Amino acid sequence: MSQTIVFDLYGVIARTQTDAAKKHIEDLAGVAGPPFWTAYWDCRPAYDAGQSSPAYWAAVADRLGTRFADVPALIEADLDSWTDVDDRMVTLVTRLADQGRTLGLLSNIITDLVPRFEAKHHTWLDRFTERVYSCEIGVAKPDPRAYEICATRLGVPPSDILFFDDTPQNITAARKTGMTAHLFTTPTQLTPLLSPTPHTP
Repeated sequence: MSQTIVFDLYGVIARTQTDAAKKHIEDLAGVAGPPFWTAYWDCRPAYDAGQSSPAYWAAVADRLGTRFADVPALIEADLDSWTDVDDRMVTLVTRLADQGRTLGLLSNIITDLVPRFEAKHHTWLDRFTERVYSCEIGVAKPDPRAYEICATRLGVPPSDILFFDDTPQNITAARKTGMTAHLFTTPTQLTPLLSPTPHTP
């Protein structure tokens, strides 16, 4: 099996938003429920690809036909909602790096979140040979260019990469580029990778 393993970040290593964090964002926005989150996610691709935070929240407000009273507070609450990690996955990443595996990160992530997340988690993030962020390369998964850029930066063909992501469409796109890709469910799914002679889960 390939020595090169690429992980998605959110939903795999980093945790997604908690219900409490979502409620806080809704309260700040003054809009709750499916209409808000539909606008939030529909406008997200441009944000992931490098759009500024104020421009993103203006787009969300336009989609909802409203104006937000405190955009800086919304930005802050949103950023804070994306900074927690699964300690089990951090331990696994560290052990894989100690085994000599080449590790890559391919994440859809917004510009303002990168320095905050890296400052908080730099110790284990430094174990990755490459950290490929959508906001820095200008394209987001499932755009095939994101996977191709990641492979190029790692110095290997896509066919030499084992990729894990929690989103089915991202897995499908990775496979189309030639990667061996698996839908992530739980850290225990990856346990075989820790064996001296690892095999594909």
